Amino acid sequence: MFTTLAGWQTVGLLMLSNVFMTFAWYGHLKSLASKPWWIAAVISWGIALFEYLLQVPANRIGHGAGFTLAQLKITQEVVTLAVFVPFSMFYMGEPPKLDFLWAGLCLMGAVYFIFRS
Repeated sequence: MFTTLAGWQTVGLLMLSNVFMTFAWYGHLKSLASKPWWIAAVISWGIALFEYLLQVPANRIGHGAGFTLAQLKITQEVVTLAVFVPFSMFYMGEPPKLDFLWAGLCLMGAVYFIFRS
């Protein structure tokens, strides 16, 4: 799957999508903390629009290239962790945790089982 252009397009679009998703879901905790929740929600919805504009084509390309739904979901989870960890450390200022490594290893196990056939 990842040896084809469509496979890499899928992963690339999911990476970009996840950047928007992560900012929509968590960025407001830092940048809009003093604003009412509904302002944060409206701004997050606006950011999430760009997430969907990338995520929907990513899943369509991936599915058309032969990814199963389970493979698309596990790929999404790996990408989410790959985006979330740097976001939480560099943007939100959270300390690095060994748990990030353990979570990543668990996801690698999930990748193995979903893609082994």
